[in-house]
Amino acid sequence: MAAVLTVVGCDGGPLPPGADAALRAATLLVGGARHLAGIDGPAERIVLGDVAAAVSRLARHDGPAVVLASGDPGFFGIVRALRRAGLAPAVLPAASSVAHAFARIGEPWDDAVVVSAHGRDLRRAVNACRAHRKVAVLTAPGAGPRELAEALRGLPRRIVVASRLGAADERVTGPEGALEPNVALVLGTEPAAPGPARWVAGADPGPTGWALPETAFDHRDSMITKAEVRALALARLGPRLGDLVWDVGAGSGSVAVECARLGAAAIAVERDPAACDTIAANAARHDVDVQVVRGAAPAALSDLPQADAVFVGGGGIDVLDACLRRRPPRLVAALAAIERVGPALAAFDAAGYRSAGTQLQANRLLPLPGGAHRLAATNPVHVLWGELP
Repeated sequence: MAAVLTVVGCDGGPLPPGADAALRAATLLVGGARHLAGIDGPAERIVLGDVAAAVSRLARHDGPAVVLASGDPGFFGIVRALRRAGLAPAVLPAASSVAHAFARIGEPWDDAVVVSAHGRDLRRAVNACRAHRKVAVLTAPGAGPRELAEALRGLPRRIVVASRLGAADERVTGPEGALEPNVALVLGTEPAAPGPARWVAGADPGPTGWALPETAFDHRDSMITKAEVRALALARLGPRLGDLVWDVGAGSGSVAVECARLGAAAIAVERDPAACDTIAANAARHDVDVQVVRGAAPAALSDLPQADAVFVGGGGIDVLDACLRRRPPRLVAALAAIERVGPALAAFDAAGYRSAGTQLQANRLLPLPGGAHRLAATNPVHVLWGELP
């Protein structure tokens, strides 16, 4: 018979049904020091630190084994690593730390985005927190509540940290009172009103459409990226959850707002104070969060966090050069003047980007009396894009 491997979830309460029998039979125990400390018996013990080494040892073991893991081991837990190694564990889960954390503050969490910073770049977790108003972050030393709070400084977010859940010294505090291990809840500054019953957990499925008509945004003197241009720009920017997009020379902020509607974090850079107010109003109109940076590029770009994609809708070649020097994986520029196309392509090439472009000119149908229509031409725009190889 194949050796039996059981993964037992621990949340500080009684172990799940079936755990005691598995522990009595086990000849190898793997788990965190605090989990193993409460288990008696002669079985060999491995303190879980190096996950890959522990999984390798489990794969070689020829007797029954138990892995003790926090919360639900199938939720950002060790079950995935075991399955990747070809092991087929029986899983006895406890409630996840995220469920416990939201329970402590009495909030539903089927609408929460859950991200992990364990062994991962904290930047994507931060971007999710910029874009969404209810995020649970599974933290790690060096990528914990204090680092999260520093990255979100000045943004409309509050952080609640649930530390050592289920232990005698459990606490729910701000980032300054956090203990290891913990889960951080990053929330809007105002408690969210209870919404209707949901059919899907986590982030909403996404908007029903994009490249919205210009009438969906407040704008002044037609200073807005037209819908046809925005459609191509969005396709090349590829905004998604975990990404950060800059909209440089944002005007009405229509590109930034559309990126936010698609789940990305967005920063709009604009030098005109009145336009900055318009951007904020458009973000509120579409119920998304867009950080507005008031200032002229390229100087205003110096302190911005690293972008995954950049849209340059205004400014000269010096602005494009400054954005390229920051090395975003994807960059899109919209140019009205044909004289700027050659220098812009040269800038892409000099920076090592694979570049391409097209001219867009739409002719929109407008009604005439008697049910006829005419074509109304929009101004041609040259759309260039580049990707890092």
